[in-house]
Amino acid sequence: MSALPAVLSGTGVGFTLGLIGGGGSILATPLLLYAVGLAQPHLAIGTGALAVAANAFMTLAGHARAGNVRWRCAAVFALVGIIGALAGSSLGKAVDGQRLLFLFALLMIVVGVHMLRGRRNHPGPAEPVGCGPVPSGRVVAVAFSVGVLSGFFGIGGGFLIVPGLVFATGMPLITAVGTSLLAVGAFGLATALNYALSGMVDWVVAGEFIAGGILGGFLGMRLANRLAGYKGVLNTVFAAVIFVVAGYMLYRNAGAFAATS
Repeated sequence: MSALPAVLSGTGVGFTLGLIGGGGSILATPLLLYAVGLAQPHLAIGTGALAVAANAFMTLAGHARAGNVRWRCAAVFALVGIIGALAGSSLGKAVDGQRLLFLFALLMIVVGVHMLRGRRNHPGPAEPVGCGPVPSGRVVAVAFSVGVLSGFFGIGGGFLIVPGLVFATGMPLITAVGTSLLAVGAFGLATALNYALSGMVDWVVAGEFIAGGILGGFLGMRLANRLAGYKGVLNTVFAAVIFVVAGYMLYRNAGAFAATS
């Protein structure tokens, strides 16, 4: 029964990844801390990054079969973003764990507001721009910036990659969801390896989390394809979840700054 919280949490995270291509680690870290019971924030970040990476790669296969992946854009975001993720995760390990989670919660609120503002996203051109043999400067800059934030906060980055792909290439939202998963997996793997070198990964919990994510990712991907024309509703619901989780994390970790004020 001790594995049940990790499996159920993994199912929820996998479902979120399949549904909107992001939000995996933004939920994985607090779930690992407060539902599964990992004691150290950095351990939760490293374990969550590994689990999210594995689930993202598995969910990517389903979206690819549905035709929702633009591989050239996916490769650019993954390769350029990994460099940023490695730099960001090195910085993140040097920051106090409670302070990192507090800053993480503030970023979650910003993301939630962005998702609410973008709930009326309209379909873009069928084929993305800026991902040719020589990618555009905008695509490279967005990919690197998302990678840095992903590594610093120990997140897969999908909730930033999806709007980043839409902004940089003009692709439809459902295509951005599928395309983002290659970079989500790559960012998470780079961050997890960096944390693992410092002994900050619980391999048993990660395995349980991944097992639950297999089913969740499949269900989320199926629902995303069915509701591709109703992303405004999905954005609103997920933004609400982000606000609730962020509020709880701010409450739990506010003392990290109050102690030094």
